[in-house]
Amino acid sequence: MTPTLRIRDLDKRFGGARTMFGFGPEKPSVHAVQSASLDVTRGQTLGIVGESGCGKSTLARMIVGLLPPTAGVIEIEGTDYAAQAGKDPAAFGKVIQYVFQDPISSLNPRKTIRQILETPLKRLHGMPADKRAARIDEILDAVNLRREFLDRYPHEFSGGQAQRIGIARALAAAPRILVLDEPVSALDVSVQAQVLNLLARLKAEFGLTYLFISHDLAVVEAVADRVAVMYFGRIVELAPAREIFAAPRHHYTALLARSAPTVGRPLAAPEGADAELPDPLNPPPGCAFAKRCPAATEICRREQPPLEDHGTGHYAACHHPAR
Repeated sequence: MTPTLRIRDLDKRFGGARTMFGFGPEKPSVHAVQSASLDVTRGQTLGIVGESGCGKSTLARMIVGLLPPTAGVIEIEGTDYAAQAGKDPAAFGKVIQYVFQDPISSLNPRKTIRQILETPLKRLHGMPADKRAARIDEILDAVNLRREFLDRYPHEFSGGQAQRIGIARALAAAPRILVLDEPVSALDVSVQAQVLNLLARLKAEFGLTYLFISHDLAVVEAVADRVAVMYFGRIVELAPAREIFAAPRHHYTALLARSAPTVGRPLAAPEGADAELPDPLNPPPGCAFAKRCPAATEICRREQPPLEDHGTGHYAACHHPAR
């Protein structure tokens, strides 16, 4: 069975070029995403978690075409992304859409909600006015928004309402894959639950596949079928959600779980949480987590561990995985 989304050896570097006129030394580069490979099957929710700056949003933006990859392959439903996008840039807009972290700033402040929702219907599907109106009514019903909202502007809405509008805009393209980049992190806790319940219903109703990017482990555990953990630009663990939180194999995943705030538990940083982070302009030769890892040995500081299956599809990039 062909995965709905497949990425292989995806890399992204920032910097490294010379000055405008080609003089002077080459600028230092940052390897933001390194050799990322993933398969996502139809109807699945893949959670991608990690600390700020680990590369998860950069990975998401490459997948939807907002950033060009430095190297690697992105396939959607068996079609090479880069090759197809050059011939028909709108083709993938009909298949995959992006829901942004900040709902207000992601909406054009000079356009009404009607104009915002009409844009993908006109640009991607070429719908006439009568069909656009009917489709917009369907989308508003799907995300529980009132029709009188259509003639208002984004600044007139709360964060939760604005996020529903952002989801509605993505649904207007009739995609099969949604990339959700921290979709509830800017919302109040009570509103988060409403949006998460909405996303669960829309997934079942429209047969969607989700990539859910977040730093909140509790949210990811609640919504994801499988979870990929990123650290310093690499995927360091990949497993079913229930298994990865119950028995993490990579020591960084265990550290994340211990660091998450829990009601009734003191906010004491676990061992290794306050260790010095790697310098992206001068990355270490071996495992980037070695300085923070309680199980690190000389091989960890010397050799980069590969992402390997440690049983039942539980992958971890660790020389000394936890048992």
